[in-house]
Amino acid sequence: MMLTQDRDLVNREFDNPRDVLVEVVNNVERVIVGKSKAVQLCLVALLCGGHVLLEDVPGVGKTMLVRAISKSLGCSFKRIQFTPDLLPSDVTGVSIYNQKTTEFEFRPGPILANVVLADEINRTSPKTQSALLEAMEEGNITVDGTTYKLPSPFLVMATQNPIEYEGTFPLPEAQLDRFLLKMNLGYPNQEDEIAMLARQQLQHPIETIDQVTDLEMLQTMQKQAREVYVEESIREYIVKIATETRNHQAVYLGASPRGSLALFRAAQALAYILGRDYVVPDDVKELVPTTLTHRIILKSEARLNGQTTEQILQDILKAIPVPVIRERAK
Repeated sequence: MMLTQDRDLVNREFDNPRDVLVEVVNNVERVIVGKSKAVQLCLVALLCGGHVLLEDVPGVGKTMLVRAISKSLGCSFKRIQFTPDLLPSDVTGVSIYNQKTTEFEFRPGPILANVVLADEINRTSPKTQSALLEAMEEGNITVDGTTYKLPSPFLVMATQNPIEYEGTFPLPEAQLDRFLLKMNLGYPNQEDEIAMLARQQLQHPIETIDQVTDLEMLQTMQKQAREVYVEESIREYIVKIATETRNHQAVYLGASPRGSLALFRAAQALAYILGRDYVVPDDVKELVPTTLTHRIILKSEARLNGQTTEQILQDILKAIPVPVIRERAK
């Protein structure tokens, strides 16, 4: 269910807001080859107003993916390199005394952007992590008693390396729950990697892509995505899945109600991207791994037996009857 469209959409008026999303995917794929699904999931998060955790090894294009999306959408972009000595004020900003005016002036930090890349988020202290994650949850920051509203839309894409544990501060479960989606890019196949080498021979493709749309259109699409119809049986299906994660014998901690809401919102956004004004069960099934995997903690004996959250979620999906939706009246 990937998006495809001819390149004649570039530099012209779009007849349908969904055409914008098609062109964004095409645009980003000029930079990140063969990762349509990852791009699509990032757009799902943008339409939901949620945040993404990218867990993958260095060098697979995480930073370029975020930069390409922000450039295509006309969003402001900031990158924060998380290190053990990073302070909360390095993220949010700081008030500095101006001797000429004899007043304190706020110098905004990199968090005040539409798209923020939090690189290697698990390398910084829990205190600094909390400064970022509070902004993700509340949509504003407080510095020296003054509250500053974050720009809209606001998307945090955090990265962490899954194979390095020394000197890291893993995100607690309560903070992981703040991310709408958790995903990885993975290595490209041989054909895509060969194409990448050819494209980058003279210059990086990120320098050649154009802005496709603007923030006003993006906010319109966010509103329209929330209006996508979700039948009662689909809502029940989502809640049953979340409930089964809490009752499964191998699970110590199941998905929270925030997880149910994340799956609900993501399914609306995916249906919208795919050109429908209603959600079908396949939308829910496709999004279960990325919306719920990071919200589940297995029992120690289950992990010792080699069970994974992905396997358990697939077992749950097989056990729950898929609802049959009625055709909507025209």
